[in-house]
Amino acid sequence: MKKDSSFAQAKTVEKMGLIPRSIIRTIDRFRRQLWPGIENLVIQEFRISRYQLLVSLKALCLLILFPIFFNYLTKEFIFHPAIEYFWNTKQTNIFLNISQEKKALHQLENYEEKLYFESLVIPTLTDKSSTTSNDKVTQDLLKEKLQEKYFELASEYNSESIEALANLATDITTAISFWFLAIAMKPQLIILKSFLTEFLYSFGDTTKSFLLLFITDLFVGFHSPHGWEVFLESVMDRFGIAENEDFIFLFVATVPVLLDTLIKYWIFRYLNKVSPSTVATYHSLIE
Repeated sequence: MKKDSSFAQAKTVEKMGLIPRSIIRTIDRFRRQLWPGIENLVIQEFRISRYQLLVSLKALCLLILFPIFFNYLTKEFIFHPAIEYFWNTKQTNIFLNISQEKKALHQLENYEEKLYFESLVIPTLTDKSSTTSNDKVTQDLLKEKLQEKYFELASEYNSESIEALANLATDITTAISFWFLAIAMKPQLIILKSFLTEFLYSFGDTTKSFLLLFITDLFVGFHSPHGWEVFLESVMDRFGIAENEDFIFLFVATVPVLLDTLIKYWIFRYLNKVSPSTVATYHSLIE
C-alpha cells in the first residue's frame, strides 16, 4: 500500500508540473474575479498576505540574528576563556598544526634576513680600528631583536591556536542550536518557504534567468575554482586545520563538477516544467 500511495503521489506531482504555475495562477485569479462578494475575498487575501509577510520577516530575522549573537556570546564568555585556560596551563605546545610551524619559520627567516640587510646598509661612523667591536655590538643587537621576534611569534601563534579551537567548539555548538531552532520553528519555516517561493516566482523570466546564470557562474563557472580555493583555505585557517594542497585540488576538481551536474538536472527535471520560458531565456543568455 505504501508503494502504491507513493507512486500515485509522485505521479500526481508530475501531472501538476505539466502546466506552468504562472498560467494556473492567472486563470485562477481571473476566475475569482467573476465570483460575487469578491471584495471580502480581496480583503481576506490581503490579511493573509500581510500575516505571511510579517511571519516570514520575523522568522528570517531570527534565523539570521540568532546564530550571530549565540556564536558571539558563547565564544566570548564560555569557550574562549575555558580553552585559553586549558591551553596555557595544560599544554606545552604553541603550534596547533604543522602549517603554523612552517609559517612561523618562514616569518622568522624573513625577519632575520631583513635585520642582516639593515645591518649592512646602515653606515658605520667608527674607524677601521673599531671594526671588531662594532661587529660584536651588531651581532648582540641582532640576537636581541631575534629573541624579541621569537616571543612575538610565540604569543601570536599561541593566540591563533586558542582562537582556532574556540571557533571550532563555538561553530559546532551554534550549528546544533540552529538545528534545534529550525525544528522548533517548523510552522514558521513553512510559511517562510511559501513566501520566498512566491517572491521568486514574481520575478520576470529575464530576472530569474539572470539570477540563475549568476549563481551557476559563481559556484561552478570558469573562475569559481579560485574562489573555492580561497574558501577552503579560510575554513582551514579558521579551524586550525593543516593546509593540504592535495585535498584542496581534489575538492576543487570534483565538487564544482557535481554541483554543475545537479543544477543541470534540476533545470531539466523541475524548472523546465514549472517555467519553460525561464529555461529558454537562460539558454539564450548562455549562447
